[in-house]
Amino acid sequence: MIISIASGKGGTGKTTVAVNLALSLLNKEVQYMDCDVEEPNAHLFLKPSIQRVTSVGIPVPRINETKCTSCGQCAKVCEYHAIALIVKTVLVFDEMCHGCGACSYLCPEKAILEVEREIGIIQEGYANGISFINGTLNIGEPMASPLIRKVKLGIQKDKIVILDAPPGTSCPVIETVKGSDFCLLVTEPTPFGLNDLELAVGMLEKLGIAKGVVINKADIGDGGVWDYCKSKKIPVLMEIPMDRKIAESYSRGIPIVADHPSYIEKFHDLFIKVEKLHEPG
Repeated sequence: MIISIASGKGGTGKTTVAVNLALSLLNKEVQYMDCDVEEPNAHLFLKPSIQRVTSVGIPVPRINETKCTSCGQCAKVCEYHAIALIVKTVLVFDEMCHGCGACSYLCPEKAILEVEREIGIIQEGYANGISFINGTLNIGEPMASPLIRKVKLGIQKDKIVILDAPPGTSCPVIETVKGSDFCLLVTEPTPFGLNDLELAVGMLEKLGIAKGVVINKADIGDGGVWDYCKSKKIPVLMEIPMDRKIAESYSRGIPIVADHPSYIEKFHDLFIKVEKLHEPG
């Protein structure tokens, strides 16, 4: 079963829910994937032992000037404006290239070859018996989705897979959650939280992914989130209070379930609810 954990905005407690859910699934085979590759932070709580680091790149074009006739076909077919023809000289802008390969495939002179350009790394290891994978995008790289795709190639479908998604509803989030069996949306009961929850729900409806909501800091704000979930028939599967003790544990990089064992059962119950909602019929 693949469970993605997402949110319409940052700072709602998405990684907190993902980490503690993973740690609460005792006696189960769990795989944790931190797909927030621009700012991965699950390792701060899980403290994995990293056993393998792999470089990840995308293919970018290089021009063989002895074959190139400056026809401009490569620039015409590039949807991302990563190639330009200026005064019979072909310029390549690596950071704008999406690695689609159209330029090399359609070059009439076969004057384009592709080389690998590193955009980040993937780290793999184990934490408390949990299989752990995360991606880290190189600083300054504009595209997270290719790295997220490479991270997700490591999904082991015989395990309970938890995908910790980036915040928001942009391309990296869609790349993370697509293919999930269920998505947990983490929000907070404030006007900003409700606004971004509505955006995230709209995204999941487009993707056709089943969903439920976890409300963090549930005793602040107003009742707008509950009213919205009721109107959309979206189940609220868990509420986490605004608790100073939880915040103190978080600030020390300690998961809730480690400092407050009573939450193990609460997060395990969250998983049971997700399982029941995922069951056919």
